[in-house]
Amino acid sequence: MFRWRARLGTAGLTGGSACPTLPRRAPETRWTRASACQLAPSSILAAALVAALALVPLAAQDIVIPVKVNLVHVLATVKNRAGQLVGSLSKEDFQICDNGVPQEIAVFERQTNQPLSVALLVDVSGSTEVDLKFETDSATRFVRALLSSRNADDQVALYTFDDVVTQVHNYTHNIASLENMLRQIHGSAGTSLYDAIWLASRDLELREGRKALVLVSDGGETTSKIDSHRALQAAQMADAVIYAVVTMPVTNDAGRNIGGEHALQFMAEGTGGRTFLLSEGAQLDRAFSSIITELRTEYLLGYYPHDVPLTRQRFHKLEVRLKSPDLRASARNGYYGEAEADAGPAEPITLKPDSRKKR
Repeated sequence: MFRWRARLGTAGLTGGSACPTLPRRAPETRWTRASACQLAPSSILAAALVAALALVPLAAQDIVIPVKVNLVHVLATVKNRAGQLVGSLSKEDFQICDNGVPQEIAVFERQTNQPLSVALLVDVSGSTEVDLKFETDSATRFVRALLSSRNADDQVALYTFDDVVTQVHNYTHNIASLENMLRQIHGSAGTSLYDAIWLASRDLELREGRKALVLVSDGGETTSKIDSHRALQAAQMADAVIYAVVTMPVTNDAGRNIGGEHALQFMAEGTGGRTFLLSEGAQLDRAFSSIITELRTEYLLGYYPHDVPLTRQRFHKLEVRLKSPDLRASARNGYYGEAEADAGPAEPITLKPDSRKKR
């Protein structure tokens, strides 16, 4: 079990030795200079080989100039006017615009089978204590239904948050282990909602495939050091879709946390997700069922940006459009890419597919 104090700049990570180690970010590669006397014999041999290759005629070599070309991928769900999911569209039905410029769709998958990583975040602050047992029971059924699907590579991690964010269980496909930890959750103090989204997103950023944050909370926020904009930025950097399940113990505006609800709607819409506002616990199962259905009917779209006008901001505005006026797509509204100061070299001579990186 790992716990983070809500302390910006120092995560305050603590945990028992029996728990799995959190994944670390790959360290930067640092190049250093060495004099000839410091080179090992193998290094001298390598240098000799490079010199020999320099004598090969240019026509026999594959000349490649490195360029900044990133694959931008977007997960989208599509609904008709009646709100029903549509999962039978083709690539030709979609159009993607990056900073207002139409892009050519290079990757398209319908109902993608890419592995799914879900960070399940449960609010255990004092304000949720009354409904917590019902919420964890419903979350248990959600985990069981999600991981019983056809993809054995799908995994769920469990987080709780009050004034401290705790990773209760690392990513796993072990349903019984997750259910056991859900049964042990209990209520506590304040609410670090945005910190929880930020920290879970940082973990998701290290994972491959599709990614989602499923959050169960009353929308209250009292102790975070991260604001909603930075929490959203972290989710977008991780390419994660946010689904917020908001339980409202009081339904009239005077007693509800309207500001918290709006913040969660803002973050969910910014990632292509949804917010569920529930007035009673019995609606939780329907909300979780809807999330699973959407995750199973996602489209995966990908493109290599071209002719995109750069601005001073790294944030690129994305728009996913459909040819049919009767359909509406839900997808993230942007990503963090190149800005004016990052503009790279001119046109490449040769570009190998394996030199492209995903974003």
